[in-house]
Amino acid sequence: MSIFVFRRNYGRRYTELPVDELDRDGFTIVCNGSLRPEHFDLQPGDIVRWRSGEQFIEATLSTVHREANLLRAVLSGAYLLPEEYFPY
Repeated sequence: MSIFVFRRNYGRRYTELPVDELDRDGFTIVCNGSLRPEHFDLQPGDIVRWRSGEQFIEATLSTVHREANLLRAVLSGAYLLPEEYFPY
């Protein structure tokens, strides 16, 4: 599973960022090795998109919780993008 992250007035932040769990309510990244939750530049207001079957879903990042080796993000306002949407 992976997500695309966009920031208003900035542009694309992450392309195909791997996540361990993902649904319309949020996602989780388990940090092992040298990566830590604070290494990910995710902020409330970022736009998150991901593929669900043949279509893409878009949501807004509401909150980010960082723990010792875990990043949990809460999403809001998830909706299906038009079928013709392409992420690039």
